[in-house]
Amino acid sequence: MSASSIEIVNPHHPRGPFKAAIFDFDGTLSLLRRNWQEVMIPMMVEILAATGTKESHGELHATVEDFVMRLNGKQTIYQMMQLAEEVAKRGGSPKEPVAYKHQYHDLLWQQVGSRVESVRSGRVPAEELTVPHSTELLAHLHGRGMKMYLASGTDLKYVQDELGVLGLSKWFGPHVYGALDDYKKFSKGMIIEQMIRDSSVAGNQIVGFGDGYVEIEEVKKVGGLAIGVASNEETREGINDWKRNRLIKAGADIIVGDYRQIDQLIRLLTPDS
Repeated sequence: MSASSIEIVNPHHPRGPFKAAIFDFDGTLSLLRRNWQEVMIPMMVEILAATGTKESHGELHATVEDFVMRLNGKQTIYQMMQLAEEVAKRGGSPKEPVAYKHQYHDLLWQQVGSRVESVRSGRVPAEELTVPHSTELLAHLHGRGMKMYLASGTDLKYVQDELGVLGLSKWFGPHVYGALDDYKKFSKGMIIEQMIRDSSVAGNQIVGFGDGYVEIEEVKKVGGLAIGVASNEETREGINDWKRNRLIKAGADIIVGDYRQIDQLIRLLTPDS
C-alpha cells in the first residue's frame, strides 16, 4: 500500500450506519508520548538483566517487546504486573507493579513533559504533535451526530490534561476515560459496554480507532468496525509496518497511517457507499 492510502483488510467489514465512535489516545490522536516504547522496553530489559539471568540482551529485549506490545492499549499497570512476574520467574525479588509504573512515568516524563509544555506555551503548534488530520476527522464525526468516546491505557489525569493541551477535549465532552489507581474499575471493554448501554447503540453501530491490540479486539468482539491506526509517530506520515502487522493480527478491518485520506475514510463509514 502507498504511504497515504487506506488498506481494506476485511472487504466484508461492517457498513453501519455508525452511531458512536471510540478512540484510543496515544498514537491514535496524540503524539505527545511518541516512542514511549523506547523508554519502557529498555527500562524493563535492565531490570530483568539485574536478576542475573543468563539470557542475552537481545533475548530479553525480544521477550519484553512481545509482552509490552501485546498489552499495549491496556492500562500501564498490566505491563508492570507482567514485568514483576518476569522478575520472579528469573529468581529475582520484584517490586510492587505500581513502583515500576512510577519509575517508568518518571523516565518518560523527561521527554513528554517538555513536549507538553512546548505546546501549552504556544512554542510548538498542537498540530505538530497530533496524528495528521485528527481534528478534521473528529469534527466530521461529531458533526454527523456520533457519540464520541475516548479510552486510553494512560493514567486519566494525564489524558485529560494532554487532550486539552492538543485542543481536542471539546469533541468528547465527559466521555474521556483512562487508567485509574483502582485498575479493576477501568478497561476498554467496560467502556464499550457502557457505550452500548448508555447510548442505545448496537455493537455493529460502533467504529473504533486505535494503534494497539486491545481496542481492536474489543471493538471486534461486539461486531463493530475496527480501524487500525498504524501511525508512524516519528515522521507523522506513512505506515509503521510493525504496527500494521500487529493490528491485522488483532483483527483490524481497515488500516490507515493517519487521516489524510479523510474523504475516502468517511465514505467507508457511510452505508451504501
